[in-house]
Amino acid sequence: MRTIKMSIIGLGGRGSWWLSELLNMEDVEITAVCDKHEDRMEKGRKMCAEKYGHDVYGSTNWRDVTRLDDGAEAIMITTYWNDHVKIAIDAMKQGKYAAFEVGPAQSIQQCWDLVRTYEETGVPAMLMENCCYGREEMTVLNMIKKGLFGEVLHCQGGYEHDLRAVADGFKRDHERAWHYLHRNAELYPTHELGPIMTYLDINRGNRLMSLNAMATKSRGLNKYLKDKYGDEHPMSNADFKLGDIITTTIRCANGETIVLTHDTSSPRPYSRGGRVQGTKGLWMEDLRALHIEGRSQGESWQPMSEYWEEFEHPLWKKTKATEYTGGHGGMDWLVMRAFLDAVRNKTQTPIDVYDSATLMAVGILSEESIAEGSAPKSIPDFTDGMWIKRDPAPKTIFSLAEVDDSLYEGDVEF
Repeated sequence: MRTIKMSIIGLGGRGSWWLSELLNMEDVEITAVCDKHEDRMEKGRKMCAEKYGHDVYGSTNWRDVTRLDDGAEAIMITTYWNDHVKIAIDAMKQGKYAAFEVGPAQSIQQCWDLVRTYEETGVPAMLMENCCYGREEMTVLNMIKKGLFGEVLHCQGGYEHDLRAVADGFKRDHERAWHYLHRNAELYPTHELGPIMTYLDINRGNRLMSLNAMATKSRGLNKYLKDKYGDEHPMSNADFKLGDIITTTIRCANGETIVLTHDTSSPRPYSRGGRVQGTKGLWMEDLRALHIEGRSQGESWQPMSEYWEEFEHPLWKKTKATEYTGGHGGMDWLVMRAFLDAVRNKTQTPIDVYDSATLMAVGILSEESIAEGSAPKSIPDFTDGMWIKRDPAPKTIFSLAEVDDSLYEGDVEF
């Protein structure tokens, strides 16, 4: 496979990890690195020099990298949430595929700007929603496409993760903590909603129509800080705007419903809270179990493990993604390989700008709904009606729109 030249902007914890992963991919060449903090940028340059035996370009200004004439075909963006979309747009205008990490955009206008930039330039951008490529999520997608659940009626998902420690200190660029302080919203909707959108054919024969959101009171972060530090911590008595539990309900054009939960201020195990309910059965992620009419006895659950051999997604069967345990069990590796496949073949990304805008808009609209007493908010149709009859997505092994078993026969390049 031909080598893809790409740059990376943002070298905090996540960005540095991505840089190390990309340096280990023999078909990728990093041409430039960027972070607004010079020490991080120089550390990135050192990592590249150790790999390549020569220096690469480095800058503390992201515009220097998006506009650099270095042969790069793509840019990976792992900066603050607030910067993702504007950097992606600038990269697209320079003819470079843009991959940007998860987190919502900061306005509906930003979402529209992303879509219009793609329509004007023809250059794709991809929200790197890795959970779409999770092993269990993709297996459930395969089950849905093969009719195991019948007609899907309802889905649930959550970002339920004990992140109270982010409030220990407003460390350098600990952006999430600042959002907790100022915003009351479903701050991280894409992990749970990304896979659900693939289950329900969103933007491809179906779409998200409207949402309502509500928030509990905010108690978890203050309690955590007081229990650990008393009143000595400067944020122990801070007025955190983020409610401990955010619940967002969504209605779809084809009559399905979705419930999303954001809970990162409570003592709890990690969960994405997946659930799919169809006319023939259901899947519950937290139970790692299913109940399928005609397969499950009585009202009993069956372990998910009993379905792996028959229904595991062929992408996971074919690849060695499970070897990449440092990247959320392998799904990080797959989402990057999916992006690189599109760049290499000059095709559309499997998560396109319409999907990306839709995913990010939910976070913004949830904030507006909560502020207006859980008022219903219309979700824009970023496809401008194309969802009714979209052109087929590229037929590749990384497709999230269909599962074509024939694509995985014989030798497959990843």
